[in-house]
Amino acid sequence: MPETINSNKFRQAEVNINPLILNRWSPRALSGEPLTDEELSALFEAAKWAPSCFNNQPWRFIYVKNNTPNWEKMSMLLTESNKIWTSKAAVLVLLISKQTFDYNGQPSRTASFDVGAAWENLALEAATRDLVAHAMAGFDYDQAKKTFKVPDDYKVEAMIALGRPGRTEDLPAKMQTTEFPSDRKKQALIVAEGEFKF
Repeated sequence: MPETINSNKFRQAEVNINPLILNRWSPRALSGEPLTDEELSALFEAAKWAPSCFNNQPWRFIYVKNNTPNWEKMSMLLTESNKIWTSKAAVLVLLISKQTFDYNGQPSRTASFDVGAAWENLALEAATRDLVAHAMAGFDYDQAKKTFKVPDDYKVEAMIALGRPGRTEDLPAKMQTTEFPSDRKKQALIVAEGEFKF
């Protein structure tokens, strides 16, 4: 049975905010159980409602389920350390941004920013369902673009592991030491009025 980790033990907001935001974190411990098509669709549905410049909706998702023919194609892109724990993911997702506007074909400076908003929607929806959504940069971006035939005007942004929570003790010992919700910098270090003061 997966251990429920209380984020209040590790995180304290400076002011009162929605607890969903504090409870969302990125565990690596996964159970290996599949997700239903309905659960997966709900995560992508949440993602698609993110805001975007000119409502361009530049997010694109390519997903593969574990134990299917395309799984190896995506998992082989991962770093060795990410392969260890993602082997128990139910789904791997390649997150991609369209770098041009649909309405005029010109470059969109906010495409990556907008896709980040879609990722956060997906992550929060996963948290409400007690599912794991863990985004990663540890994979071969160039090879991902080639393998999945991503056109030149699209950019590979990240890979996401999705699944059901697993047991911390099933992770390698080194990973177990960091398997808890991480804290954040104080507002004073990231927020300034009127000028850049960092």
